[in-house]
Amino acid sequence: MKILFAPLNIPLRRRLQTAAVLQWVFSFLALAQCCLAGYVLLCVSDWWVLAALYAGWLYLDRDTPTSGGRRSEWLRNWSVWKHFRDYFPLNLIKTVDLDPVSNYIFGFHPHGVLVAGGFGNFCTEASGFTSLFPGMTPYLLMLPFWFRVPFFRDYIMCGGLVSSEKASLSYLLSAPRGGNVAVVAIGGAPEALDARPGALTLQILHRKGFIKLALKHGAQLVPVFSFGENELFDQMTNPAGSPLRWLQDHLQRLMGVALPMFTGRGVFQYSFGLLPYREPINTVVGRPIPVVQTPSPTKDDIDCLHSLYLEGLTTVFEDNKDNYGIAPDKHLHFI
Repeated sequence: MKILFAPLNIPLRRRLQTAAVLQWVFSFLALAQCCLAGYVLLCVSDWWVLAALYAGWLYLDRDTPTSGGRRSEWLRNWSVWKHFRDYFPLNLIKTVDLDPVSNYIFGFHPHGVLVAGGFGNFCTEASGFTSLFPGMTPYLLMLPFWFRVPFFRDYIMCGGLVSSEKASLSYLLSAPRGGNVAVVAIGGAPEALDARPGALTLQILHRKGFIKLALKHGAQLVPVFSFGENELFDQMTNPAGSPLRWLQDHLQRLMGVALPMFTGRGVFQYSFGLLPYREPINTVVGRPIPVVQTPSPTKDDIDCLHSLYLEGLTTVFEDNKDNYGIAPDKHLHFI
């Protein structure tokens, strides 16, 4: 395979953008493992007392990931995130104003490989979430597994990441003063296995838990579509029924974490690597779907609201696809 190397005269700003994305990929793929290894080494070192004290802290702090987390506005405003934004570039598009008196569930689609748009728009201030939606606080829900990793859990909570457990979502949606935005990647880990350029298949037909909680708490539903999310990486062919897909599905059920076999570009060459391609990400926040609080929703209530949500999501996609280079004959496919 011919390797296409990056020119030596790349401007400094682009080098900084690449470095920003490199540290993000490292954080997503390897930082948790490094934190765990560091904690184990601390346990067997002369500083084991610190490890014991931290273990006590973990026990006392065990409910924080399901109780709104512990965000840091200082971390969310790091200048590195502006370089991260400019790498793609990343944009957050508001279609209507949202009333901060209510709580909201932002249904984020598609999941993509590494949820780059979800992280950049809702875990940092690089795209200006606070100025676009004043009075509102975003929380991106993440698999509970990651909040059990020492040190790593504290870092990700600083960005506004919280556990995706039912209790966590209920906590956010029950805030009496409103203003909470729970961002849920509806397709979850399984959808990451289908993330590749041109893919428009969303795993949503049987995902109704978020609908039920929206009804119970009277939270407004907002469909969000991130154009370009699936264009960031290539992925090995893994159709349903193939040995690779069987192994991926089995490991996903076993560990709760998807393992897509993806590739992108490198740091000093463009032919292969784990960095995403420089493709624009345009995350469009749609019109809210009003929800009447129903403490004990029936199956019909859930199915009706789910249908309205699918219609709203389709509208967001169809109304904006021409602006972002998607052919008129391309449409969303729900499974």
